[in-house]
Amino acid sequence: MAPRLDLAVIGGTGLYRLAELQDVETQQPDTRFGAPSGPVRIGTLHGRRVAFLARHGEGHSIPPHRINYRANLAALQALGARRVLALNTVGGITERFGPRVLACPDQLIDYTWGRVSTLCEEPGTEVVHIDFGEPYDRALRRELLAAAAKAGVPVVDGGCYGATQGPRLETRAEIARLRRDGCDLVGMTGMPEAALARELGLEYACLAIVANWAAGAGPDPDEVITLQDVLDNVTAATATLPGLLAALLTP
Repeated sequence: MAPRLDLAVIGGTGLYRLAELQDVETQQPDTRFGAPSGPVRIGTLHGRRVAFLARHGEGHSIPPHRINYRANLAALQALGARRVLALNTVGGITERFGPRVLACPDQLIDYTWGRVSTLCEEPGTEVVHIDFGEPYDRALRRELLAAAAKAGVPVVDGGCYGATQGPRLETRAEIARLRRDGCDLVGMTGMPEAALARELGLEYACLAIVANWAAGAGPDPDEVITLQDVLDNVTAATATLPGLLAALLTP
């Protein structure tokens, strides 16, 4: 049995490594679902054992709909993960969620299609009906928000994440629909990852990094979103991440 990890972190667009990890070892596990997105980097962070996995691959070579979410989570669990912090790069829809904001959503709506979204996919597998009324682990969310307060890092508490198919960005009409549905944030990787984590019995929470206003949202509805703007905003928003992780790991 693998030694227990204090935390596993899954990085999204613009987040391909944790520079603060020390004494890093590389694991490349295979799982019954196949290979994960890339190597898992395991090291020490503030005296705790932490793993990091780049969701899209370290070279951002895997689009959202082609990510092997099952293999990613199964690999982290096999390496000793019990708690998973998902870093998701998103667009902001409603007023509190502008570029460079960090948020800890408490709800989500799944608009994806065609993705393998359960561990019960293969014939003969036991069917498990998980309780998913609260899609994120309540205790881990509470710890994350307390750590942010301790570190002096502003994090919006709550919000609804709308998971879309990608890899293209959404139309204005689609964002208007998401707003009507109650979504505050839009991203492409929130599902099926959250549900699979629940099926595996992992404590899972999302820290959403707002990289841009979604199409038609924000003060300039005609703004054109560029990849460079997204990456610049992610870099700026995650400058406080080391302090937040330090507070999370050393309560």
